[in-house]
Amino acid sequence: MSRILGILLVVLIVSCSNEQTNRNPFLQEIGFRFDANLNLPLYSPLTNTGSVVLVQSTGVGTRGVFIVNAGFNQFRAFEASCPNHAPNSCSTMVLDGQVATCECEEYQYSLFTGQQLNRPDDGNRYYDMLEYRATFNGNTVSISN
Repeated sequence: MSRILGILLVVLIVSCSNEQTNRNPFLQEIGFRFDANLNLPLYSPLTNTGSVVLVQSTGVGTRGVFIVNAGFNQFRAFEASCPNHAPNSCSTMVLDGQVATCECEEYQYSLFTGQQLNRPDDGNRYYDMLEYRATFNGNTVSISN
């Protein structure tokens, strides 16, 4: 019996993963919840597939949140602060169609995937946009972290 317990203990220890997540060191992952009512004029563009709205309410993300209608009642939400440097005076990204651009370095990000579109090939580590949880219920998109 002790052999079986010993073997199970060894298997348990070996099967535990020591992988670390690739957490972005520039952005804090703050807790919040925000509801966007699609019946309100400010958020009504989100009723159309491909439309994006920037929410800059106090307490929503670090510098705000981009919400995009990805189609088929699926929504995605991304942090509006550039993920490749600490938040500063130029780190809030600007919206250009379905692309968000960081005014500091002109980095561009897809608002459908969150991926950096013009990643430099200089050997440095670059981060994609920080994504938040987005759920759709009725006429409300709820964003949370």
